[in-house]
Amino acid sequence: MKKIFLFTEKIFTVVSLLLYSGGPLTVILSGGASEGDDAGETNTSLILVLFFFNYLVTCFLLILRWKKVIQVMKKEKILLLLVGIAVFSFVWSSQPKKTLTRGIAIVGTSLFGLYLASRYTIKEQLQLLGWMYGIAVVMSFLFIGALPKYGIMGGVHAGTWRGIYNHKNTLGKVIVPGLTIFLLLASSSKKYSWLFWMAFSLAFILLLRSSSTSSLLNAITLITASTSFRVLRWRDNFMVPSTIAIGSFGAIFYVVVSVTTEAILKALGKDTTLTGRGDMWPYIFEMIGYKPFLGYGYGAFWSGPDTPSFYIWQATGWTPPNSHNGFLDLWLQIGLIGLLIYIFGFLAVTLPRAFYWLRATKTSEGIWPLTYMTYMLVANISETTLMIQNDLFWVMYVAIAFSVQMSPESHKLSAI
Repeated sequence: MKKIFLFTEKIFTVVSLLLYSGGPLTVILSGGASEGDDAGETNTSLILVLFFFNYLVTCFLLILRWKKVIQVMKKEKILLLLVGIAVFSFVWSSQPKKTLTRGIAIVGTSLFGLYLASRYTIKEQLQLLGWMYGIAVVMSFLFIGALPKYGIMGGVHAGTWRGIYNHKNTLGKVIVPGLTIFLLLASSSKKYSWLFWMAFSLAFILLLRSSSTSSLLNAITLITASTSFRVLRWRDNFMVPSTIAIGSFGAIFYVVVSVTTEAILKALGKDTTLTGRGDMWPYIFEMIGYKPFLGYGYGAFWSGPDTPSFYIWQATGWTPPNSHNGFLDLWLQIGLIGLLIYIFGFLAVTLPRAFYWLRATKTSEGIWPLTYMTYMLVANISETTLMIQNDLFWVMYVAIAFSVQMSPESHKLSAI
């Protein structure tokens, strides 16, 4: 009976991770609508019901292991404070009802991340994510081949692949961490390494056919970073000069890219404002200036024509759903206070522990925390994957933030 319960629990976890990734219900319920199509709003009632069910089951599973949960929670108070500010921001929010609703959702999302950290080791988390990404990749190819109305975009992005997601950029954004996960699993598994390499290859094809330039650049950065991080495990007399060499190469590469940015963007079919992002950001800073310290309330800024975002839509001539920068969005929502708390937790609490995990372990999964921290940093420069309710990226960040506060020995990491 216990084995059946544990197996069912893992199925619940994998299905929940797929739900948090955004596929495949959103694109199905939209009827396969694409950007530029004349279609009504997607009815998301079913999705919201499923998330509410997820919150209830998650709470039940947390209560079952309440002693372990409390032990884990005590180790990461900064994250709890950040989520608390998001919920409490309904007091000063420009849209208090929306903030309260989305505040409840970010609590539920964070609890699922806490559940992952308190229930599974980092190795097990990586394996479950591997299952989820494997299912997402296979389903994406099925949608593209058998249901092209859903799997391939029409409208202004006609012909680009989106798989089981509602937009090509969503597919690209979701796939990027999956590529690294497949690589780490391939290097730690002798018997099934070929399977993970195949999954990596298929995922990379999806990324290329999504035509998401920023996601492709993020993928290259993340793969390079996760490979380079192994140098940090070497003895100090080898590690220090190697790190300096890699850092120097990275600096030179950055300078070259900076000088040739315009030519590179034109070659990729992009403009120098990153498809309107550069034109939009000055107006965002202007709006930040009106409420710099507390923000407009969690989830309240980008909420439709009756919200502060309408000014930006009018000024830029298009309707972006967010700032295309996670740090600016966090500043808009919970102000400079919330942004600084997040940055402090990221740089002073979670990042050092992720580095410690890398140095203290000899396993592939020990590289995962620092790799994902790198992704959260680079991805939020041109996209928003930071502290979004019902979102896979926040689930993974919360899980890592809590997990790395525990010692590697307690996770019982096995050697490669």
